[in-house]
Amino acid sequence: MEENKTVTQAAPKKRNPVFIIILSVLVLGGSAFGFTKYQHGLHHEETEDAQVSADISLVIPRISGYVTEIKVRDNQQVKKGDTLVILDNRDYQLKLEEAQAALLTAQSNRNSARAATQAARANIATSQASVGTISAQIEAASINVWRATQDYERYANLIKDHSITQQQYEQALAAKQTAEKQLAIIEEQKKQASQQTNAVSVQSTATSSQIGVADATIRQREVDIDAAKLNLSYTVITAPQDGLVSKVNIQPGQFLQGGQALFSVVHSENVWVVANFKETQLNKMKTGQKVIVKADAYSGHAFQAVLSSFSPATGSTFALLPPDNASGNFVKVVQRLPVKIEFTDLNDPLVKKLRPGMNVLVDVHLD
Repeated sequence: MEENKTVTQAAPKKRNPVFIIILSVLVLGGSAFGFTKYQHGLHHEETEDAQVSADISLVIPRISGYVTEIKVRDNQQVKKGDTLVILDNRDYQLKLEEAQAALLTAQSNRNSARAATQAARANIATSQASVGTISAQIEAASINVWRATQDYERYANLIKDHSITQQQYEQALAAKQTAEKQLAIIEEQKKQASQQTNAVSVQSTATSSQIGVADATIRQREVDIDAAKLNLSYTVITAPQDGLVSKVNIQPGQFLQGGQALFSVVHSENVWVVANFKETQLNKMKTGQKVIVKADAYSGHAFQAVLSSFSPATGSTFALLPPDNASGNFVKVVQRLPVKIEFTDLNDPLVKKLRPGMNVLVDVHLD
């Protein structure tokens, strides 16, 4: 009994050599993988928080109106300037015709003001000529008054010593009084002519001012016509750029408000990648570094790209509700900075198949 027990204790359990081999392979493989990842990490920075981006333009009507015709369908390729939607233009056509009629009225008013101004200027010239004629008559009448006065004074001295008859004296007095009355009449005529000239001058100034107002009105009506033509042109909504149309969510007969977003046009040939790297990954990154991009949609294909630029702020800064650490408990969170990556091989046919929002893996070569 004791011999059997001794034999049992002395016989050790043999280990399976297959387990040792597998364990060794796993340890070596894990070490090799860890060493490879470590070496890769020294020269590369990667992130899966990256998406494809592109220029996306909203199609927005500038004016309100009812849809009469839709020229595009979902996912259609369009060129810049292609007609997308046509609005009912009858109201805007009437406004254009109204503005044109108002311009004709303003032009007629200006022509009338010009005719009145020309007539007033002609009246001024006539009045001035009349004043000149009357002034000459005043000079002649003044001479007659002077002569009659001189004759009267001589006859008044002669009548005292009865050198002349009473009739001659009365004739001289009558001639003097007649000349003075004629001079007074002519001076009154000159005064009236001068007043008429002044009145015509005021009228001419007023009509000239009316011409200025009419010119300003005409300019305003021309602006109204330009605005009406512009609004009329807005009834045809065109593509803002080349690209693909998104889902068209409008129907004929629908009323559109000015500024209402209808659908989008995605620039299909100008795409790039926005990668959100942790702030701890940015130490060795700089613009111009080579980047390999792998898209989930085309696994196994490596897109050639280059690091183009860094965002001026982290993504959380541009959030609708940015974090405020000034109050409450503060928990440090590693922030991410958007980095723009542009494709360099534009002849790659798969680049044109990338669509905004697709997930990609970004590998930045730090060397």
